[in-house]
Amino acid sequence: MSEEPVNAGQRPDQPASDQDDQQRRPDDDRWLTPGVVGVGAASLCSDTSHELVTSLLPSFLSSTLHTGPAALGAVEGVSDALTGLSKLVGGPLATDPRRRGRLAAGGYVGTAVATAAIGLTTAVWQVGILRAVAWTSRGIRTPARDTLLTSLVSGNRYGRAIGVERAGDNAGAILGPLLAAGLVGLVGVRWAMLASIVPGLLAVLAIGTAAREARRSWAGQPSVRRTLSLQLRRLHGAGLTRLLVPIACFELGNVAATLLILRATGLLSADSGTASTATSVAIVLYAAHNTIAAGTSLVAGRLCDWSPRVALVIGALAYALGYLLFAVGAGGWPVLLAAFVLSGAGIGFAETAQSSAVAYALPESLRGNGFGVLGLVQAAGDLGSTVVAGLLWSIFSATVAFGYAAAWMVACVLVCAIWWPSPRLVGTPT
Repeated sequence: MSEEPVNAGQRPDQPASDQDDQQRRPDDDRWLTPGVVGVGAASLCSDTSHELVTSLLPSFLSSTLHTGPAALGAVEGVSDALTGLSKLVGGPLATDPRRRGRLAAGGYVGTAVATAAIGLTTAVWQVGILRAVAWTSRGIRTPARDTLLTSLVSGNRYGRAIGVERAGDNAGAILGPLLAAGLVGLVGVRWAMLASIVPGLLAVLAIGTAAREARRSWAGQPSVRRTLSLQLRRLHGAGLTRLLVPIACFELGNVAATLLILRATGLLSADSGTASTATSVAIVLYAAHNTIAAGTSLVAGRLCDWSPRVALVIGALAYALGYLLFAVGAGGWPVLLAAFVLSGAGIGFAETAQSSAVAYALPESLRGNGFGVLGLVQAAGDLGSTVVAGLLWSIFSATVAFGYAAAWMVACVLVCAIWWPSPRLVGTPT
């Protein structure tokens, strides 16, 4: 691949993706701005909303709607697939800096309303439709939010800014289950789900801070008409394809968190004999999972400013170990706690690494498209992993399902070692 000429004033070792940002922020090394905090807060509030519902969904489907793991896997898998398609559509839309704030805010509204409405459902197909609407809205907003975020910081701080957003996302996944555990005893499952609308709408207010800061950075610049195109050829030329291969392996093993909760609930019920107690303990274990994910996201952000590949490998190895513990299913709650902690570390490192790798690899003009394609790969992998794992669980056993997921994580580590693109070919750290 031919290399782009070095612009005047650009360091020879400076990543290509920095060029647009350096023109706007040539000497600004400050990265934790109100806009970055606003994006993190939006992720915190939105995840609090939908994780409140997610943590109750396995019990709601099994106890209230009387369905099993296959139905749960289908609902989650199809929703993830629609998320990927909507992210692919949202990518080109996010290339226009003046559209990003509206796209992000609208997506947060759609996610909040559809997620809360699950509390009104009386059949599995209704849950499936509302979950699909919520996740489609989530998909549309994601490239706009991520591109908005990277436009707020200089090119050597992408990992840290993304780490803040991921930490907010995972911190919301702590608050959501804890709120669920408290509310379900006070008002019941359905009203607890309906209450999720409150933090969901707070996310809309938070993203406005980032949108206002981004508008100030573009103020006075002429409006440029941008063609709505996937730009797949340019993305391939920038080295994105080679980045996506190990990411795809990871996502093919990244089963929905609801299956982890369902596994824990089943094992704890067998030990205690009380379904309500098992559900509450499983939700607390899931909160521990997300606590670790939030903390490791911040650590991973700094690591990703040096090497996204190392962060992805650490995440995949942690997940593989966690899944093996879920597969064995022995040892009571201490072993389950270890499994949730390892899985939390895995998602904290891996999600930050994936977005950071794309941000470093692509110039600002392609970054929205890149985040959209990344979202499609993530969702397609999640569809495969969750649906297949659900079927393997129903046909064979949970041990087979989690063993299958662990094998893909090992494959991710191997592919990272042999397939990750050279830093010379893309503007990303090793």
